[in-house]
Amino acid sequence: MFAERTGYIIWVSDVKAARNLEKYGTVHYISRKMHYVVMYVNAERAEDTMKNVRRLSYVRKIERSYRNEIKTEYSKDVPDKTSFYGGIG
Repeated sequence: MFAERTGYIIWVSDVKAARNLEKYGTVHYISRKMHYVVMYVNAERAEDTMKNVRRLSYVRKIERSYRNEIKTEYSKDVPDKTSFYGGIG
């Protein structure tokens, strides 16, 4: 149905030139203050795409996002301790 996507945080030296990253994938967010771009690319072509992005002169560092690997289902195995810390006196 949908292609598997991988997120990357790309630290750049020139935010204006970072708009050119749209041809490599979907640019989700550009931080003008902190000089980084959040970008999503197809997972099967991610490594090849990042090799090409790494060659760009304005790219300083590339980090892979681990958001899709974080557990998002929670269980309540730990008992609730709010009654123990109840009112004073």
